[in-house]
Amino acid sequence: MTSSTKKLLRTAAVVCFLTVGLTGCKASGNESSRAASQPFMSTVASTPPQSADNAPPPEKTGGFDGKRAFAHVAKQVSFGPHPSGSPAIIQVQDYLLSELKSYGCTAETDAFSSDTPAGRLPMKNIIVKIPGEKPGVILLGTHYDTKKLDNFVGADDGGSSTAVMLELARLLCPQHGKYAVWIAFFDGEEAVKEWSDTDSRYGSRQMAARLSTSGDIKKIRAFLLADIVGGRTARFLRESSSTPALVDLIWNAAAKLGYSGIFLNESTSAADDHDSFLKRGVPSVDVIGDFLNNGYWHTPQDSLDKISGKTLAVVGHVFLESVKQLQEK
Repeated sequence: MTSSTKKLLRTAAVVCFLTVGLTGCKASGNESSRAASQPFMSTVASTPPQSADNAPPPEKTGGFDGKRAFAHVAKQVSFGPHPSGSPAIIQVQDYLLSELKSYGCTAETDAFSSDTPAGRLPMKNIIVKIPGEKPGVILLGTHYDTKKLDNFVGADDGGSSTAVMLELARLLCPQHGKYAVWIAFFDGEEAVKEWSDTDSRYGSRQMAARLSTSGDIKKIRAFLLADIVGGRTARFLRESSSTPALVDLIWNAAAKLGYSGIFLNESTSAADDHDSFLKRGVPSVDVIGDFLNNGYWHTPQDSLDKISGKTLAVVGHVFLESVKQLQEK
């Protein structure tokens, strides 16, 4: 989903794409039966190769389970395209809330409506709040909507980062650190038509505005955003508009963990949900894959076969280490 350049490139092939059913993908056993009973059916007869089995064991990645994260991507893909305001996105919301409840997380919802080029659409942010011992919040975030394109299920663009945040929630909800940790699942990141300041980032703009009105935005010490983080050939570049100290923190954490081969010391530019918080003075960083060169961004080919359990585990491990370091500051 997002780059200053990215949002200007709005082409999508209308092609039948491949996805799979969710046999064996109920990672937690707590998915809603309604969601599980309505898989998105591919018009392609064959099944793509699965990429969950190459995930390292959780003990190698700080407890982060890449196979579980892969299963979360598969579940989201099974609902089919789920742009904001669609019936399918309600299934995704139900799934997220069911999973979070099963982890013992306290989740709040903010249902709102946004004026878009396609009319007024209902949207919903979901926010997990994990208490801390002292004032201050470490905010993590993802978007879970898909862009309104034919046959676009957003396995990587939306699905991968949402899966990472679900697995992080499972690990972090039982913990109470120095600072509170909030995990935001944003609706409406994608432009309904063409990317602009008014047609994009609806959910993050809504949350930032509400926190600004309440004064709680001053409590956020850092905002760590993930987007397009599950590709089998993913590479992550330093996003140039992000807060330099947070970029350094994440890239140093990646180097410490041995992931310098995927977290590169090169720059890119991306417009994304972190902008909504940067504009209000919140230190923010966008960890986003090199979508312009992945060959499937905003096309029907952004399907489950593009996703790697190993990449998901690497990103999750880096986020866990980064949160740990922020808790120590």
